[in-house]
Amino acid sequence: QVQLVESGGGLVQAGGSLRLSCAASGRTFSSYNMGWFRQAPGKEREFVAAISWSGSADSVKGRFTISRDNAKSTVYLQMNSLKPEDTAVYYCAAGRRSHFLVKNDYDYWGQGTQVTVSS
Repeated sequence: QVQLVESGGGLVQAGGSLRLSCAASGRTFSSYNMGWFRQAPGKEREFVAAISWSGSADSVKGRFTISRDNAKSTVYLQMNSLKPEDTAVYYCAAGRRSHFLVKNDYDYWGQGTQVTVSS
């Protein structure tokens, strides 16, 4: 019912920055918790950052910050000081649950955008 489309991924050198975007469909974007996860080959999908419908934000890495623009139905992930170990497919997710820190808290997922960080 909710469609999410990520963009902004690409190839960047170590130490560089990228800003990922996730555009959501519908008029109820402001009611959703939004999260970013990533998955590298052979590894489990892991939490990166999230922001609740009320604006409370959390991030595993201080180099990454999440924000949202409800007027544009878009959530962003600003990634600074990128390292090769940040290489992964980054996924946007949406949910309406009481928590938003693990995969099971989310009901809708985008297709992902590839981020590759070279040394």
